[in-house]
Amino acid sequence: MSKQNKSVPKAETITAFESATSVAVIPSPDGTSAYLADAAQRTALFLETMLDRGNNYLAHLEKGTPPLLKFEHELVLDGRDLSAPCNYALLRLLPPASMPVNRLARPLVVVDPRAGHGPGIGGFKFDSEVGMAMRAGHPVYFVTFRPEPEEGQTLITVAQAEARFLEQVIARHPQSPGKPVVIGNCQAGWAMMALNAVRPELFGPLMIMGAPLSYWAGSSKSIPCAMPAPRSVAHGWHR
Repeated sequence: MSKQNKSVPKAETITAFESATSVAVIPSPDGTSAYLADAAQRTALFLETMLDRGNNYLAHLEKGTPPLLKFEHELVLDGRDLSAPCNYALLRLLPPASMPVNRLARPLVVVDPRAGHGPGIGGFKFDSEVGMAMRAGHPVYFVTFRPEPEEGQTLITVAQAEARFLEQVIARHPQSPGKPVVIGNCQAGWAMMALNAVRPELFGPLMIMGAPLSYWAGSSKSIPCAMPAPRSVAHGWHR
């Protein structure tokens, strides 16, 4: 007479994924049961992802929606404190000890596009525009924004604030051999091109990344809204 080994199962935490994937599937000739089981599992995964997303956003709101940068930084100028307030701010990036700043190098300003609330290619990891600029020894600044605009804020308000930010960067680096290098990503690219057209004295080289511009299309006579290229582009790339 053989003895049966009896073991007590350990207590485990069951997640939504484990619960959905543990559903017993009764085979069916046409595959309906397998399809329904797969649909239930995908639905559970989607709902769990949305729950995590909502919790992360609520935690971010409780922190005051700080900039989502990979790097340490300090606030230089807050758009809320300007005479025409806006939800943009100027940050100075604090490089690690392994990336010393060359005080004679041009300052570099990365402008975040008005989309979402993350730095994207601008500064979400060390292999980004910010990381590469710090690695090259440049003083680096970042123009960021909060999710919600200020009361009465317009594109003109934002342009005025960004001009004030560049004035501040220039004033902080009198020893620089030239005006700041400015990188405008996506929407910030055309915003910087427009600002450069009216305030060219604030810009050194201007780099636009994935910006929705078509200043070379058509002519000023057939397409009145076409941007005249010589002034905006020349000041951007050849100063």
